[in-house]
Amino acid sequence: MVFEKLCKIVAEQFGVSESELTMDTNFIEDLDADSLDLVEVMMNVEETFHIDEIVEEELQSLKTVGDVVNYISDRI
Repeated sequence: MVFEKLCKIVAEQFGVSESELTMDTNFIEDLDADSLDLVEVMMNVEETFHIDEIVEEELQSLKTVGDVVNYISDRI
């Protein structure tokens, strides 16, 4: 459920198909994300999953879709 919702967010943000995304998809290497892209994705994550603001130090450790899925799962 978390993975599917996150894939929808990421697919919309980066204009890719949800089916292309895996737990190993790297935001920077695979999706060419810049820091603004990452902030926008995380803002959508915070809103969608009703979690507190993700601080800068934590954001830097979230490199893959799987990292974000695990982060969300730990907080909901």
